[in-house]
Amino acid sequence: MKIVGDFDFEKLWDPDAYETMCEACVIACVQEQIPADRVEVSLTFVSEDEIRELNREYRGIDKPTDVLSFPQFEPDEVVPEEGPIFLGDVVICSDVCKRQAEEFGHSENREFTYLFVHSVLHLLGYDHMDENERRDMRNRENEILDKVMSELL
Repeated sequence: MKIVGDFDFEKLWDPDAYETMCEACVIACVQEQIPADRVEVSLTFVSEDEIRELNREYRGIDKPTDVLSFPQFEPDEVVPEEGPIFLGDVVICSDVCKRQAEEFGHSENREFTYLFVHSVLHLLGYDHMDENERRDMRNRENEILDKVMSELL
């Protein structure tokens, strides 16, 4: 498994625990759907201005957001026998993440973990455009968060 990208660990997560957390999230998200040891995800932390620009460009929404997902993997495609399986790109705004953690009354680590799980599920084809999708995705997020947070604490 490989998490690649532009990281500013000190902004959000204890650098020593970071890779373990990301790997645990990906393993929990992919389950048996994809061989987790071959999965690659790109993760980038950006400023509010940068995520606002990306949100405007790709979603037509001219305001900052917490996280954006850019899938490169089609859930229905045949998984190759060997080689890396690139799921896509995750872009997180660390300032929005910190603010939301405070608003929701939990740690920045928990908020970051939620955003990362949420985004990886998007990379795997989950969505929340209607009530059924939203319920299914939230249930899956909570299941994964409970598992990952209990393993890492």
